This record gives sequence, C-alpha cells and structure tokens, in this order.
Amino acid sequence: MSVLPRHFAARVTLLRDKIESFDDYPFSVPVVRMLDTIELHPKMTFLVGENGSGKSTLLEAIAVALEFNAEGGSRNFNFQTRPSHSGLHEFLRIGKGVRPSDAYFLRAESMYNVATTIDDLGVDYAYGGRSLHAQSHGESFMTLLKTRFAGNGLYLLDEPEAALSPARQIEALQRFHELVRKGSQFVIATHSPILMAYPDALILQCTAAGLRPVRYEDTEHFRVTRDFLLHRDKVFDILLEH
Repeated sequence: MSVLPRHFAARVTLLRDKIESFDDYPFSVPVVRMLDTIELHPKMTFLVGENGSGKSTLLEAIAVALEFNAEGGSRNFNFQTRPSHSGLHEFLRIGKGVRPSDAYFLRAESMYNVATTIDDLGVDYAYGGRSLHAQSHGESFMTLLKTRFAGNGLYLLDEPEAALSPARQIEALQRFHELVRKGSQFVIATHSPILMAYPDALILQCTAAGLRPVRYEDTEHFRVTRDFLLHRDKVFDILLEH
C-alpha cells in the first residue's frame, strides 16, 4: 500500500526585517528581493526560470538552512572544495514538519566532488557497491536515485537533467514517483520540460516580479520546446535568415 507523503519542509520564509540592504547580492536578485513565504508542495515542488533567475541560489540556501552541505550529499557530508555559496540561508526560516528518515541534496555541478568524498569515506556500499567515478555522469545519478534514495525522504535536486538523456529523464520520473509513493518530498530546480511534467506538483517560476505559481503548459520551457518541435523548419528559416 502506498504512503501519502507528509511535509518534511512545509514553507520557506525570508526574514526580511533582518536584511540591511536589498541592493547587495543575493538579496538584489528579484526572486529573493520579492520573497516573503513559499508554501512547498508535500510531494513535488519545481523551481523553474531562466539562467540567472535565482532558482539554484534559492535551492542552495534552502538546502544549507536545512543543514545540508553546500556542495551536496547527505547531512553527514561536511567537505568543502571551494566556498561559493551565498549567505542567504542565514536569513531563511524553514517551517518543518515531521523528520524524514532519509535526506539528500544533489547538485549537478558538484557531483564529482560528492563522488570523491564517497570514495574517501568508503561508503560506496550505499551507492550500489561501485564507485560513482567508475560510472558515467548519467549512470551515477541513476545509481543515486535507485540505491541511495530509500524513500520517506526529503530530496533537494539542482538541475538533475544535466546528467540525463531524455529517455533517462523519463526513467528518473518513474523513480521519483516510486519515492513519492514511499512518502518522499522533492524540491527540484530544473530546466527540463520532461521532469516538470510530473502531474502532482507545484511549479514556481522565477521572474522579475519574484516567484509565482504557474501551470505546466504556461512555462516558457514547455512553450519553447513545443513550438520548436512543431515548427522546426520555420524556426530555422528565421534563424538562418538573420
């Protein structure tokens, strides 16, 4: 019997009265400047938006506020290759529900560093018994999903599609659903119109006016991909003409 997920992280609130100036990064980023409180979906929340819109910055700050390592991994990971995260997490209050029995923060850009730490710690038994460095980027991500993510967990993923082919993205969706049915909650920053198509989800779009909920069909990612696939020849006629 499937288990309906409960909130592990229910909401994210920016402590605006503690911020001295919204002219400095990261508070100058519109998605942060306009932020008050985000209500997270108990199953799946997507943060979407253009490059530089602040979705990864916000996800990273949420992760660090939840006591994850800034470069990714479980809450037991505390390595630091190069300090690059902002101090935004210090100004976030996370409304927490029940405590998850599993938790993980995945960043596509620091996956190599996480894999190295796993090797150094000698805990590859939890990742299928094979070093992630001995696998392709996509294989290592799917190994994480299938062997390390156990369910009843809180999983924060930053652009996981960077490692995955379209077919593997669909496979990842299937695994996401299995984990949701085991009581898990996801918060995912993504550009992928495949991943954000998950039917029972909240999509929050990062815009110049801040975060706003949006229907899947109204995301720029869906519209641009659909229009390109349906009118490819016309698009290239315009592009090549200029």
